[in-house]
Amino acid sequence: MGASTKSEFVVVANRLPVDRVIDEDGAASWRRSPGGLVTAIVPVMRRRGGAWVGWVGAPDEQLEPFTADGMDLVPVCLTAKDIERYYEGFSNATLWPLYHDVIVPPVYKRTLWDAYVRVNRRFAEAAAEVAAEGAVVWVQDYQLQLVPKMLRELRPDLRIGFFLHIPFPPMELFVQLPWRQQILEGLLGADLVGFQSADAAANFARLCRRLCDARTHRNQVLVDDRIVRAEAFPISVDVKELIDLIGQPEVRQRAAQIREDLGNPATILLGVDRLDYTKGISQRIQAFSELFRDGKLKSGDAVFVQIATPSRERVEQYRILRDDIELQIGRANGLYSELGAPIVNYLHTSYTRDELAALFLTADVMVVTPLRDGMNLVAKEYIACRADLRGSLLLSEFAGAAEELKRAFLVNPYDIDGMKQKMLQAMHADPAEQNRRMRAMRKRVIEYDVDRWAREFLEALEGPHIGKEPAVEEAAPAV
Repeated sequence: MGASTKSEFVVVANRLPVDRVIDEDGAASWRRSPGGLVTAIVPVMRRRGGAWVGWVGAPDEQLEPFTADGMDLVPVCLTAKDIERYYEGFSNATLWPLYHDVIVPPVYKRTLWDAYVRVNRRFAEAAAEVAAEGAVVWVQDYQLQLVPKMLRELRPDLRIGFFLHIPFPPMELFVQLPWRQQILEGLLGADLVGFQSADAAANFARLCRRLCDARTHRNQVLVDDRIVRAEAFPISVDVKELIDLIGQPEVRQRAAQIREDLGNPATILLGVDRLDYTKGISQRIQAFSELFRDGKLKSGDAVFVQIATPSRERVEQYRILRDDIELQIGRANGLYSELGAPIVNYLHTSYTRDELAALFLTADVMVVTPLRDGMNLVAKEYIACRADLRGSLLLSEFAGAAEELKRAFLVNPYDIDGMKQKMLQAMHADPAEQNRRMRAMRKRVIEYDVDRWAREFLEALEGPHIGKEPAVEEAAPAV
């Protein structure tokens, strides 16, 4: 891009914030993608006239920079081999399981690492090309952890922020990674590294001290006479959008229709997840079906609606997971359902925002039980939609959202008996208890919405203290 099109604010993410749509006449156009990251950053992009660097979503596609939905977009080309090795490989077969408590064994292959380095460099070069002198660059998530260092080497004039949307593992897990030091050094290229929780920020600082021999003071890391700050910025949802959605008559009518279609059960439980082994779908279905086995529930008392959005379907681990869950649900329905009234309705598909809002209004109990999750925005979306102060949230202790939503019915998803008890408590909570719990959680979600998340991160990144070493009296020797 020419000098006249350089941007003062650049977002770098694995994907561009738009999806290609093919019209009925065959013409292609671009539509803004759903999802929390896009919702959070697009308003900032528009205010600042920024550029977004990312992959378009199709292999081997070479596109020039273009404008869509009021945003300047800079495509990065990924080959089919890049997608296999960088995205499906190192990002999602190595980093994803490692960062999620090694629920499945990570794959450590040098060919995958080499692809990760190569693609990260491509993203860094694209960002360096489009960024104006002294621009702010905000790099997103685990696929691009090497970009901050690479970008700083190319453009030391930039102010660089990085945000990790997933958990960051403790030392005893992270040290498994053969390329552990390179990942940390990549992140240390940023001025500010943001995490979902204070524990994750502390893990990062501790690892930098141990593996990079860096001086640290609290969660500040001294690198080449430059201070890198590690801080918690828990992400949130667009509360206003959700409140507007549930105010639409057609959404409320759809909610009533869903309950009728389900046979007007006494209680509707809802799970909305990407189909991923971290989400704890199998454990919650086991707990729910055992309540029927134990005689605590009978057909007509409760229906579980589980939406499992397709995810990484080319990865073998995910295909196995899908088969296992479908088999488990089929077995539960075969054992405990009556004719025409399954106890679990399983939907392996994606839904629009309108349909999800209607489902949130319908659900008496929202079941969010990941085995590990950086945040989990579904929990916050449900809270935002319950302006009636009704409904119960069953929430895993191992979701980042549990730090903020302390009035949820908190569960250990590995404890099936404990989850059964909490599930019954959530189902049988009286309106006064629901009101108390929901009021407290809605206050938190409304006050700390997605706009506040983006604003606080960028204010911290652009503050005058960024990059400056703390005063001598504040400095602490390495431990």
